[in-house]
Amino acid sequence: MQIAQNAVAAFHYTLTDDEGQVIDSSEGRDPLTYLHGSGQIVPGLEKQMEGRVAGDKFDAKVAPEEGYGVHHAELMQEVPKAAFQGVEDIQPGMQFQGRGPQGEINVTVSKVEGDTVFIDGNHPLAGKTLHFAIEVTDVRDASAEELEHGHVHGEGGHQH
Repeated sequence: MQIAQNAVAAFHYTLTDDEGQVIDSSEGRDPLTYLHGSGQIVPGLEKQMEGRVAGDKFDAKVAPEEGYGVHHAELMQEVPKAAFQGVEDIQPGMQFQGRGPQGEINVTVSKVEGDTVFIDGNHPLAGKTLHFAIEVTDVRDASAEELEHGHVHGEGGHQH
């Protein structure tokens, strides 16, 4: 069976950056399982999964526009340390949830200088080309319940 709209696909992956540094991997874990066509993986990878079958191994290169987006300078801001009430030791790499014009936004502290905290609302992988090494392990039809709920149930998926 080929991966197509409304198929459940499972795959192992290793994600690296342009320098070959591993960002994430399913090694030592269960394969990632998703409902194809439901937007559960980045669009560029989902397009390259289309038509694949169990046993396929391939490399997928995903541009920022089809991955986690381009880097937006306007999502980087300087905030007074006083805005972080109840947090005594703010360090680079810490993540917080804040409110932006479009609602809640996750931000990462990029640096702290004196009483100023520099935050970045971009996804940590925004602006980066993603390099995936993929091994498709299983492809099956989604159940009616999975289609109704929009996600995979059971092994590798959501448990109710």
